[in-house]
Formats: sequence, C-alpha cells, structure tokens
Amino acid sequence: MKKAILGRKLGMTQVFDESGKVIPVTVVEAGPCVVTQKKTEEKDGYNAIQVGFENIREKLVNKPKKGHFAKAGVSAKRIVKEFRLENIEGYEVGSEIKADIFEAGEKVDVSGVSKGKGFQGTIKRWNFSRGPMSHGSKYHRGVGSMGASSDPSRTFKNKKMPGHMGHRNTTVLNLEVVKIMPEKNVILIKGGIPGPNKGYVVIRNTVKA
Repeated sequence: MKKAILGRKLGMTQVFDESGKVIPVTVVEAGPCVVTQKKTEEKDGYNAIQVGFENIREKLVNKPKKGHFAKAGVSAKRIVKEFRLENIEGYEVGSEIKADIFEAGEKVDVSGVSKGKGFQGTIKRWNFSRGPMSHGSKYHRGVGSMGASSDPSRTFKNKKMPGHMGHRNTTVLNLEVVKIMPEKNVILIKGGIPGPNKGYVVIRNTVKA
C-alpha cells in the first residue's frame, strides 16, 4: 500500500544500534498532517488525498484558501500537497496522518528542494578539471573550449557551463527508516536528505524496494 507524509527537516544526529555501531540519521518532524480533500475516480478521474501540514495564522491565507480550509473544517495550513494513492477508503476529510504510518526498517524516498548555492563556475557546478597553476598559463578555473569557431559557429544546447546551482526539486531514493518516535511526531532516517534545516520534505515508501 502506498503511504506518504509531509515533514520538516530538523537536522542530523547519530544513534547506536544493538551492536554499538554508529548510524548517522536525519531527524524529520513528520506530521501530524490533516486530510483537507479527497479526490475520487468517479468525480475527479483519479484517486488522491490532499493533506495540509503546519498551522498558520488565518491572516496569512487568501480568501479562496480560507474557504477551502473552512469547507474541510480544518485550521489554515502552511503547506498543502496532493498524494495519488490506489486506495483512499481509509482516509476521511479532517482525519490526521501521523509519523507512525511508517515502521522502523522500512525503505522510503525523500523529496525536497536542495540547498541553493547561487551562481557557480564549471569546476564547482560540473566537476570540471582546472588548468595548470604554474608557468604563467593565467588560465586556472576558466570554462575551457566552447566548441569549434568556424563550424558550427555556435555553442551546442545543453553544454555544461557556469550558472545557477542548487535550489532544485531533488529526491533521494531507498533510505532506511531507523526509528519512529510517535509521541514527538519524529522519524529518524538513515543518511542525508535534500534541503537545509527547517526545509520541508515529502516522505513516501520507496519505488525501488
């Protein structure tokens, strides 16, 4: 069965397993999320649930969203996301989804917006090699050849060049859930996940188990 939840990355720490081995983990505040809408195949053409995460003041919400939350009978939410699921019978509008939908040992995919690194050169952005640092070459971290000048007299599309790096939707696949702390709505996930601390993430069960 497909499962998904919204969360907020809190940071990284480490835990010890039964044999005393150190496991690096990312701490994620997962939920509680509230179901704000159900979409059915008969009415909308597909099955999905819309969930909201993290309460905000009503003055921060525009009128259409305010009416949408009022219709669902829930408080205003900061993040709203839709999850397509095969079976949505277990979910009702207003019901909560908590961290305990996952179990320790499960494999998950985590999606988020990666850290933005601004405008970067080709060495940092694409792992290009630098030029010689001695003998007066005066060409150290340059882009290098752009291609032939006479034919085709242009730079090909998709050439790796300097530009904006990071701040992109990123998914890390097949991570392991190390521990669930339902009383604190916290999930500990082995390894690193996309984005900065306090960034929002989506946790789904993995597609490549």
